[in-house]
Amino acid sequence: MSELSKIEWTDATWNPVRGCNKISPGCKFCYAEVFAERFRGVPGHPYEQGFDLRLVPERLEEPLKWKKPRMIFVNSMSDLFHEEVPMQYIKEVFKVMTKAHWHTFQVLTKRSDRLLEICLELEWPSNVWIGVSIESNKYTYRSDHLSNVPAAVRFISVEPLLEMIPNLPLNNINWVIVGGESGRNARHMNLEWAQSIKNQCEKAGVAFFLKQLGGRINKRGGDLALLEGRTWREYPTSNLYSRKLVVGI
Repeated sequence: MSELSKIEWTDATWNPVRGCNKISPGCKFCYAEVFAERFRGVPGHPYEQGFDLRLVPERLEEPLKWKKPRMIFVNSMSDLFHEEVPMQYIKEVFKVMTKAHWHTFQVLTKRSDRLLEICLELEWPSNVWIGVSIESNKYTYRSDHLSNVPAAVRFISVEPLLEMIPNLPLNNINWVIVGGESGRNARHMNLEWAQSIKNQCEKAGVAFFLKQLGGRINKRGGDLALLEGRTWREYPTSNLYSRKLVVGI
């Protein structure tokens, strides 16, 4: 687990699974793959095997050692619902999240089909939030899958936002995060695309968080992520965790 995270909408990360593979255009310039492959072949390094998928059972109980409540992004370097992650292992991850009830866990996947297929076989404590990534209109069906998952909080990460999404399905959705792509190969995000999603969230009563505008040199996150002349850092409310809206300039 990383005690501190630079991801704007979470506090820490926990990776009981490492590695993944690309399944849609949003994965094209995956930051996790770039990072992991730097260390392929380095003896003893956590990413000695690069971005090849593997389970890390020795990391399973790490959240139990953290006594101060925090928001924890689960598998920032993988996808818990990857087809090669055994069902029993997913259940073990959920057992730990249930036991560590003082934390809030944020699980994000692009594999919404598997999530929907197995969600009723999992326990869903109120401190586990579940989300899907959507980068373009072709993948809005992931939100439809998500809306049927019995989690306390359901969220969408629209990052990288690659085109206008005029009708983002928001039924049973509590939170939407929007971000442009960053890095040397970053694809451009038009502010009108982000504005459209913000308007849709406002109409549907869904919390809206603008993470970053993206860019090759500076991702324009934090106080630089402005829309309508201000920052947007809304969080969903839950019985265990809530944050006040932070208003920018």
